[in-house]
Amino acid sequence: MRVPLSWLAEYVELVPGTTPEDVHAALVKVGLEEEDVHTFEVSGPIVVGEVLDFVEEPQSNGKTIRWCQVRVAPDGEQAADGGDAVHGIVCGASNFFVGDQVVVTLPGAVLPGPFPIAARKTYGHVSDGMIASARELGLGEDHDGILRLSTLGVEAPVGTDAIELLGLNDAAVEINVTPDRGYAFSIRGVAREYAHATGAAFRDPVEQAAAEASVDGFPVTIADDAPIRGRVGSSAFATRVVRGVDPSRPTPPWMVARLKLAGIRSLSVLVDITNYVMLETGQPIHGYDLDRLRGGIVVRRAHEGERLTTLDGKDRALHVEDLLITDDRGGIGLAGVMGGAETEMSGETRNVLIEAANFDPVSIARTARRHKLPSEASKRYERGVDPRIAPAAAARVAQLMADLAGGTPDDGGSLIADDAVREAILLPHGYAAQLIGIEYTESEVHDALAEIGGHVTRTEAGFEVVPPTWRPDLTGKAELVEEVARLVGYHRIPSVLPVAPPGRGLTRSQRLRKQTADVLAAAGATEVLAFPFVSDELNQRYGSVDGAPVAQVKVANALDASAPFLRRTLLPGLVEIARRNLSRGFTDLDLFEVGLVFTPDVDRAYGSPELPAGGALPTADQLAELQAGIPPQPRHVGVLLLGNAVRKAPGQAAEPAGLADALDHVRRIALATGVEIEVVQGTHAALHPGRTAELRIGGQTVGFAGELHPAIAADADLPRVVAVAELDLDAVIVAGDRPVEARSIATYPAATQDLSLVVPRETPAGEVRAAVVEGAGELLEHIELVDDYRGQGVPDDAKSLTFALRFRAADRTLTAAEASEAKLAGAAVAAERFGATIRE
Repeated sequence: MRVPLSWLAEYVELVPGTTPEDVHAALVKVGLEEEDVHTFEVSGPIVVGEVLDFVEEPQSNGKTIRWCQVRVAPDGEQAADGGDAVHGIVCGASNFFVGDQVVVTLPGAVLPGPFPIAARKTYGHVSDGMIASARELGLGEDHDGILRLSTLGVEAPVGTDAIELLGLNDAAVEINVTPDRGYAFSIRGVAREYAHATGAAFRDPVEQAAAEASVDGFPVTIADDAPIRGRVGSSAFATRVVRGVDPSRPTPPWMVARLKLAGIRSLSVLVDITNYVMLETGQPIHGYDLDRLRGGIVVRRAHEGERLTTLDGKDRALHVEDLLITDDRGGIGLAGVMGGAETEMSGETRNVLIEAANFDPVSIARTARRHKLPSEASKRYERGVDPRIAPAAAARVAQLMADLAGGTPDDGGSLIADDAVREAILLPHGYAAQLIGIEYTESEVHDALAEIGGHVTRTEAGFEVVPPTWRPDLTGKAELVEEVARLVGYHRIPSVLPVAPPGRGLTRSQRLRKQTADVLAAAGATEVLAFPFVSDELNQRYGSVDGAPVAQVKVANALDASAPFLRRTLLPGLVEIARRNLSRGFTDLDLFEVGLVFTPDVDRAYGSPELPAGGALPTADQLAELQAGIPPQPRHVGVLLLGNAVRKAPGQAAEPAGLADALDHVRRIALATGVEIEVVQGTHAALHPGRTAELRIGGQTVGFAGELHPAIAADADLPRVVAVAELDLDAVIVAGDRPVEARSIATYPAATQDLSLVVPRETPAGEVRAAVVEGAGELLEHIELVDDYRGQGVPDDAKSLTFALRFRAADRTLTAAEASEAKLAGAAVAAERFGATIRE
């Protein structure tokens, strides 16, 4: 909302010298956020001049200019720029005559742009200034000719300061109006708020505009047979008739300037008056050409298939929820949004019907959005307009049309109004202090609520407050307390930082989740966040281990009809993010996500328990019932790698990312959470057969790792090798919740030996390792697979696995024989289980 200061000063007292910054500072105190300051960006000397004479001079370029002699100061006086009283000025316009009063910008003036004015030689003359158009002054878009004061209905002595005469010395403050404070979309509302902030006297423009109306002034019928949410589309409808208007009369400069600063373009005196009163009172106004109306007005919902051509010239198909203004021919306007073209005021209008109505906010908001037709009127209606000001606003328009357009208002008008009184809200004693946290006296509470316009009655229980009609946002005691805090002053509310009780902080689970993300990021992976919504196909493809159908959670009101299910795994999101980044040139990716998945049980039905009331804490039984109605939502961590893990560099070959890199991330997660994760051969429906690992902790499966199945990777436009891994992070954290025993530092030397075993090719190396560990006994301190050989010297259906072994005793130095004996014992268990033989 833009508020010109001269306009604001008509309804609230502004101390002389008040700047826009002062007004902004005052309004911020009562919660109206500052946005900007708007001015005409002109500076003098700019004066009223009189055209004494001119000579038309055709030019070689086909243009004709006028060499003008213009008086810019009374005879015998010096001009405002220090020059002679008569200036020679070159002008390209031809819409003025000898004797016309015009606006002259003298050397030293600055116009919007900025465009400085100086004496300069042009077309063979020295032009000592410029005769300005309305557009050059910032008053409008008319650039066809210079501004003649006679067209504005203005006359002033030559040499008069034109900046003050035209209202160009005004400024407007712009504020951000939140949706709950629609009353601030008016000079009336902002003036009241400024009075709250400063204590200045407030003069209500609505009270100044006396309104007399009768029910038979003009026939109006409310016939809403399909109200939305039980609310009739119009709760108030006032009309006035003004006859004999002259639409050709100019809009006064002060009104043009105020409308321009408020962000509205001047169109014609009749339209300008309706916009002016809307800005002044907050009540949208619509004017009809009375002679184009057929019969009385009926307010109703649109019929199926009905159409309307609005003022912007567009033919619109109407919806049955749209509220229409109609006459005997049909629709003549979208109520509260935009009028119809058939009855608009024009240059031929002589008699005007003024409409000031109150419409249901929900109905107007839906219509404006449905037709993509936001307007100044709908912006106010959808936030709530004072239902009591319609007749006064209509009377104000009639008065201005009489004063500025020469019309004659009829004695009365028509008025349909809902006289329902707002219910009182009880504000208990002490509730404001309880909610805000500081003590307010009863006097402060009473005075604040009375100041906003509420009718306040003191009772034993507290204050009964009937909110003012212009505050539809005040619906409960909490909103009343907000007004008390706002008007008494936000500065009274102390800024106190809460102090956390000792011993509190991140829980173990929160700390380990954070550590997991930290170690992956530190290893070079990039954290991503994917949408949790997927299609049935993706859930079945990635969420099933063995290919069997899986249960899913379906969203009741899905954002995307093609993805109505909640994910069972993180893989679909990671694959989609990888596909998008790869398509944009990122060929080497290392991604991870930590997020929830949703894994309902196939054989269990999840109910929809009733939510407990918000007035008290839910009981343990209620919480248990709510929890029982929610499917499991474990937190998983997933990784995806493709491209090169190590990029090519001078002296270094590129190293492609693969399953080993995904398993490295798994080991980092294990280190961060304090667990030992076992990697065994596994299968997964979405992963490459033979290149899939099952991840276990103590025999419990907690995840999987592998390469995407080549067909799935190709379907997602990804390279053939895409390494992935996913862990149930909640299960990993629970498994790691056990004491960690610290080992004593070994004081005796270790004995190291290698063991190469030839086993069938299909034998998992992890199982061979486990057999060696079991057989070698407690002397074995460390074992690591260092080679997997397949080739010459080894049968075609076999492979050679080499393990590096380290033996150590806690109480003595081991002999080579003892180490060899332990090694052979491990080889014996491997031979018994897998037919392993020692490779010499």
